[in-house]
Amino acid sequence: MAVTDPVSDFLTRVRNAAKAKHRRVDIPASSLKKAIAQLLVDQKFIAGFAMLEDKKQGVLRVNLRYHSGKPVIRGLRRISKPGIRQYRGAEEMPRVFNGLGIAIVSTSKGLMTGTQATKQHLGGEVLAYVW
Repeated sequence: MAVTDPVSDFLTRVRNAAKAKHRRVDIPASSLKKAIAQLLVDQKFIAGFAMLEDKKQGVLRVNLRYHSGKPVIRGLRRISKPGIRQYRGAEEMPRVFNGLGIAIVSTSKGLMTGTQATKQHLGGEVLAYVW
């Protein structure tokens, strides 16, 4: 089945796995999903990920993190959608939960958090919020 919005699919699979208290979730791989997973590892929202080969496009196995039995990821929200793109300048980057969460931003220098984009004076497409 074709997925029209792969980022939403990624976020939904991680959100559902965290709510069901699964240790890991397998997601069809792409370079954008790998970059999002790496950003979540760097920000300590997930424990790690691995690329698994199959006969198609590959699988991204995401290992979730838990603290005292509760998932570290409390929420995931898609902001920029295929029908309505959301762009922000460096001065207008959103703060998620007053700095406790992150905004995932696609910039000309690659994927980064909203805080990193502001420090580098870059704007871009706000893909999602994670808290």
